[in-house]
Amino acid sequence: MTEDELPRECRAENAIRVGQPPRNRAEAMRKLVWILPWLIFLGAPVRDLTSGGHPAAVTAAGWLALVTFTGVYLALVFRNMGRPFSGRSVAVLVVFLGTLAVVLSLTLGYAWIGLFVYVSVTCGATLPIRAAYWAIGLNSLAMVSVGLSESKFDWSLVLVVVLLGFAMTGVKQLVRTTIELRKARATVAQLAANEERLRLARDLHDLLGHSLSLITLKSELAGRMLPGRPDKAAQQVADIEQVSRQALVDVREAVTGYRRPRLSAELAGAQVALTAAGIAADVPDEPDLAGVPEESESALAWALREAVTNVVRHSGAGRCTVEVLQRQTLDGHMLELAVEDNGSGGTGKGPGNGLTGLTERLEKAGGTLEAGRTRSGFRLVARVPAGFSPAVGSGA
Repeated sequence: MTEDELPRECRAENAIRVGQPPRNRAEAMRKLVWILPWLIFLGAPVRDLTSGGHPAAVTAAGWLALVTFTGVYLALVFRNMGRPFSGRSVAVLVVFLGTLAVVLSLTLGYAWIGLFVYVSVTCGATLPIRAAYWAIGLNSLAMVSVGLSESKFDWSLVLVVVLLGFAMTGVKQLVRTTIELRKARATVAQLAANEERLRLARDLHDLLGHSLSLITLKSELAGRMLPGRPDKAAQQVADIEQVSRQALVDVREAVTGYRRPRLSAELAGAQVALTAAGIAADVPDEPDLAGVPEESESALAWALREAVTNVVRHSGAGRCTVEVLQRQTLDGHMLELAVEDNGSGGTGKGPGNGLTGLTERLEKAGGTLEAGRTRSGFRLVARVPAGFSPAVGSGA
């Protein structure tokens, strides 16, 4: 699994994608469950209709109006999470909800005044910020005007209406910021990929341009020498072989450098992967790797990738801590990676292919691997030679 595939897989398992439409029925249900608790304010209208205090015709009309009000409210708020209505449609539907709340409260009684809460929430969630402020204020005034006709009007409900409306404007701003950050991250990733392609193209040109030009020139010379001077042509062919071999070595070294994982990049990827999987992550910033051999850094980066993959896929953990330390041991100065979680540690059927391969990789780099369960979860410790012994700053 690549470092790009892991975060994408984790995101696919998240409960709610902020600011995006649901991709399947399960995500639609999760978003709907997030909305349904707000329907608690409909309890009073429902009790009013079921109490038998209205004629049958009025009760039937009340049920129809209540279902219509609830359907319009859910359609506005639910669609606003992904594919919102047009601005004009939103304005018309908000006015419709406000009008219906006023009519029902005046005709059916004080029990229906809670409908203004949903009008306020809809204003904050769907209207532009400035329009939402005005709409929430007007909705609150309308509720006060209707409520003053009742001696038992609860003024605290005004505070609820105002605060919920403005809270929804804040939620909408947060969703908008999240969407913008997601787009910005995608743009940065695309720019980074383009820059990497350009760098690869430049490096390949620098590596192969001279070699291929020399091979072409010597091939032409060998072709001209073949009829009368085969010994000279053979020398040119030998030179071509030597240049080709050197070019192949250069390309392999370049490709190896591109494919070698870096510990700093893996630490950043681990933070993203763990967070996306809903795991509380404590990951250090970029460590000081001055003087650490590339082979050691690469082996430790592979160890971190494998450990995080296991935590996300198999552990069921809710917390994961990553540490990178330099220690002076009996085997010399070592760079140590420790990954500890509070999960189950997997199936418990012995080390898998990932840990076995990781052990072999670390041994080739002169390092070691320790992995096993602890009282609170699972811990993996990988050590590789740091390449030097600093005078200060090493761990115990």
